[in-house]
Amino acid sequence: MEKPRSLADLAESQPATPDSRDAAAWLKAAEPAIMVALRSGEEADLCPMIEKANLLWPDHARLLWLNALTLRQAQAHEAALTAAARAAALAPNDPPAQALHAQLRYETGRSAAAHFATARAVAPADLALIRGHAGALLAEGDAQAALALMTAALADHPGWMEGQTYGATLRRLSGAQGPEDEGFAQALRTEPHNLTLYLGRFHWLAKAKQWDAARTVLSDATRACGHAAALEVARLYLEAESGMAADKPDLFDGLADRPDAGLALARVRHALRCGAPDRAVNIALTQLGSPSAPLFWPYLSIGWRLLGDERAAWLDRPDRLIHSTDIGLDARELSDLAALLRTLHIATAPYPDQSVRGGTQTDRPLLFRHEPIVQRTRAAIEAAVSDYISALPTPESGHPLLGTPRGEVKFAGSWSVRLSAQGFHAAHTHPVGWISSALHVALPDPSAMGETPSGWLAFGTPPPELGLDLQPYRQIAPKAGRLVLFPSTLWHGTVPFADGERLSIAFDIRVPRR
Repeated sequence: MEKPRSLADLAESQPATPDSRDAAAWLKAAEPAIMVALRSGEEADLCPMIEKANLLWPDHARLLWLNALTLRQAQAHEAALTAAARAAALAPNDPPAQALHAQLRYETGRSAAAHFATARAVAPADLALIRGHAGALLAEGDAQAALALMTAALADHPGWMEGQTYGATLRRLSGAQGPEDEGFAQALRTEPHNLTLYLGRFHWLAKAKQWDAARTVLSDATRACGHAAALEVARLYLEAESGMAADKPDLFDGLADRPDAGLALARVRHALRCGAPDRAVNIALTQLGSPSAPLFWPYLSIGWRLLGDERAAWLDRPDRLIHSTDIGLDARELSDLAALLRTLHIATAPYPDQSVRGGTQTDRPLLFRHEPIVQRTRAAIEAAVSDYISALPTPESGHPLLGTPRGEVKFAGSWSVRLSAQGFHAAHTHPVGWISSALHVALPDPSAMGETPSGWLAFGTPPPELGLDLQPYRQIAPKAGRLVLFPSTLWHGTVPFADGERLSIAFDIRVPRR
């Protein structure tokens, strides 16, 4: 078998023109090497190489597409869009070129529905493009068209699980009449013995905490599919999370040997509910060597605090790892930013699995948007995050924040939250992040906020559904223009406020790859 060529070798051996005799062979070798490097997080090294290759072949659609992919992964979205737009123009019948162009328009906050339609025309069987098209329609204010598109697609593909879940989400966000899980119901009338559909519907209802409806789905599934192992796990999860089994600490004992991180998490939460923090800690510790470790660190914090274990202080360090700073946006900039954010809050309800109560959260990656005020805010945020990282205590092996390489500053997600009277965030953490945040943009008048600590950030309080009496480590008053940074493993939420609008931006910084 021929040994794969290195990127450096490929860069040096690029033919002078795409019409050269060996150009096709070079591209055939270069493309998979670039894809491997992207999967390995080497986009910073790739960018100059592909830029140089594009200079040599300036109007080569495939190279432009590869350049756009690389720039997107490097989170240089404006440059990525420029390359993708050129690739799409040069290759109007190429599905990847059209799809990436549409996606980048969407991610940068531009109109994208028409571009997804163009991409679908050249790849009509691509379900991901239907999902993207519906999301773009919703973002552009046409929820009815988005619903119609998803409804038609699900009629043709009733077993499309991602589509069913997004269809239910879309009904919720748009305030559509009828049950949010109606798509699942229709699909099950078509495929009445599809266990995967039953489980998808159950998980949707469980996320929404519609426990009675979820219980009915499990009963229907058992009648249709028999006593499947997955249904038994779901039944135990339902008993635990609905609070029906708080007096059954051994609920999951028969499943303890299953190597399932989701099941382990359910066991940890159930042990805490049942007043067995030592049991919760022991289960969580077994997961720290797995990719699911970020899910379990926050519960170790709770368990250790309940046990009086000093490792809770080692993990959370609220006095050292929570930091507030003014990012330097003046009153005019904050006003402009708030005005833009308000236009993005078009949903009528939050996602079912979000922490938002009494408000909404935006879709799309907020800090990749093209508007100058967003880019100014992003630059200020990146500078503040870099300062936070530079000021962290010395590295410590095994710590989820301090034991990680301190290099790049890249986002794992960014969004805005708008809360109204009595709104708040339930206590939560961010498993996909390394560092998390809250940037306050607009706040109610102090007289409308309510008595202290109404509207404040609270750190260290467990999620209320666990029924645990742990007081917050710290509470921080919000201030427009103030950015609060903290470890993604730290429990955090907000206190309800009396009246007005509380508008904020939040983001996660991903674990550095280098």
